[in-house]
Formats: sequence, C-alpha cells, structure tokens
Amino acid sequence: MFQFLVSFTVEPEHREDFVRAARKTARDSLANEPGSNRFEVIADEADPDVFYLNEVYEDADAFTAHAGGPYFTAFFAEASAYAKGPNWLMKGNVVPESAAA
Repeated sequence: MFQFLVSFTVEPEHREDFVRAARKTARDSLANEPGSNRFEVIADEADPDVFYLNEVYEDADAFTAHAGGPYFTAFFAEASAYAKGPNWLMKGNVVPESAAA
C-alpha cells in the first residue's frame, strides 16, 4: 500500500470551500478510481487554516493514475486559488507484516 500525508494552508475565508472541494475529490476518487483505498480530510487541531489530506492507494501506480485523473485536476484547479500546498509530510509504502523487524 502506498500512503501519504500532505498539508495545505488555506485563506481563512475559503476554509469551507477547501473542505467542500477536498471531500468531493475524496468521494469521487474512492467511488471511481480503482486502487484508491482511503482519502481523509483532516483539520489541524491548533491552526484552523491548516488542513491535511491523508490518502492510501493500492500502490504507487494507483496514485499516479489518480494524479493524472479528472478529480485531482479539478481539485487543484479550484484550491490553488486560495490554498498553499501541498506540503509533503510523509510518503511511502506500508511495511508488510512479513517484513523482518
């Protein structure tokens, strides 16, 4: 599984716009993109202008397909007008249970 966490800093007057756009992207991606497993929109506890997207894909190829798709494109077309990011906080593959500790 390929997983990442990114942050965005959003202009205060556009917080609701960002959440709406991110949730729509999450719904559409999960419903229509094979390999999309999780897409969470998270509000920062301390800073109301910071949001995180926590996404999980079957593999890096599934994420690449998402990044080239219409939902990703539509999200960035809108959010780039009022949000700075993404800032990559974590990106990688889940270590399988069979891996030696």
